[in-house]
Amino acid sequence: MSKDIRIRKGLDIKLVGEAEKITVDATRSNVYAIKPDDFHGIIPKVIAKQGTEVKAGDPLFHSKSNDNILFPSPVSGEIVEIVRGAKRKILAFKILADQEQQYASFEAKDVNAMSGEEVKTHLLASGCWPFIKQRPYDVIANPDVAPKAIFISGYTTAPLAAESNYVLEGKEKELQTAITALSKLTKGEVHVSTSKKGDSPLVGLDNSTVHTVSGPHPAGNVSVQIAKIDPINKGEVVWVVNPQDLIIIGELLLTGKFNAERLVALAGSSVKAPKYYRTKIGAEVASVVYSSGVNDEGNIRVISGDVLTGENVKPDGYLGYYNNTISVIPEGDDYEFFGWNKPVFNKISPSRALTFSWLFPNKKYDLNTNTNGEHRAFVVTGSYESVFPFDIYPLQLLKACAVNDLDAMEQLGMYEVAPEDFALTEFICVSKQPHQKIVREGLDLMLKEIG
Repeated sequence: MSKDIRIRKGLDIKLVGEAEKITVDATRSNVYAIKPDDFHGIIPKVIAKQGTEVKAGDPLFHSKSNDNILFPSPVSGEIVEIVRGAKRKILAFKILADQEQQYASFEAKDVNAMSGEEVKTHLLASGCWPFIKQRPYDVIANPDVAPKAIFISGYTTAPLAAESNYVLEGKEKELQTAITALSKLTKGEVHVSTSKKGDSPLVGLDNSTVHTVSGPHPAGNVSVQIAKIDPINKGEVVWVVNPQDLIIIGELLLTGKFNAERLVALAGSSVKAPKYYRTKIGAEVASVVYSSGVNDEGNIRVISGDVLTGENVKPDGYLGYYNNTISVIPEGDDYEFFGWNKPVFNKISPSRALTFSWLFPNKKYDLNTNTNGEHRAFVVTGSYESVFPFDIYPLQLLKACAVNDLDAMEQLGMYEVAPEDFALTEFICVSKQPHQKIVREGLDLMLKEIG
């Protein structure tokens, strides 16, 4: 088991518009929304109906397959609408927030005196369980299956993503409480990964094993770290928690309050003054984006998450449950005449064929959403392997997913990956194939057929 992880394969995408390390309060959002689609594979069963008054931490719905997994309201207020789509599928719970926030009362706990079963029961009852996800399948963890280890990645490599060290600053007490609680849920170790600088608030905490990570994106992806530290074999399960979610878990255990506060990085070349904003889960995107102002308002794409894995949202959309970054970049609705047949100086490419980004490794680029090509059949170029740090054949795995070949998917290492691990191969794909969607559908099939 290595404590010094060096990743050589990958690609750092340096973009204009990185958030300055200044924190301000976002404009107060009037309405907050929780979207069941943020919790992949969950079929919601309504608990709080339209018109119900709720407190922050009160459950809105539970999972149809496990009614112990509750999904709480991030704020107190009235449920003004339950948005439904085709076949009455629930798309969102909208809560009109109170001026003065009220919190559901959960007892403060002495974590050191709690057993693992008591910790699990408390996290389920308080609605904190959805913060714990599992590999394989990248879904909310099954509380009935104990993990062999728990992983937390405090190393940020995704383009324009919120810097983990900054958003965790000053929260050592909450982090320690959460990690102590999580350590009681596994017989294995709680693995924490940080940068080599050693300045992370996650360094030096008890009940954890710290690993230092270096290398280009996707070195910060937790799947990469799992593969290097304790790979997943068939029948094994590991749990994963985002660093900022540890703060919410820790604060709940210390104070008894479910405080869904987020420190969100507003970044991107279309933002006039990129910085960090203090808001809550499910807040209106506009309450953050237009606090800073944007360039060319009619020609932007707002993304809840980073530019590689985030979700395209409208300005009147809502912050995703797991997101702590809002990226705003120009919409790619223009076309270049003979763009495929001339030297390229203003774009990033791992290839050296008529492209020159390799000559300027520290240059920051102002990119838009243009795919610079159309969808076509897979072309075998060997480029995927140059940015894919797993000991896996990415092209063969994608093809196995595309044709629903379960045996090949198992043999090629499907248990180790999540859709986000294919974001870079999708970015450089000359065939413009939707790699993350293909992998997601493959994982869903495996979960349904194999479990």
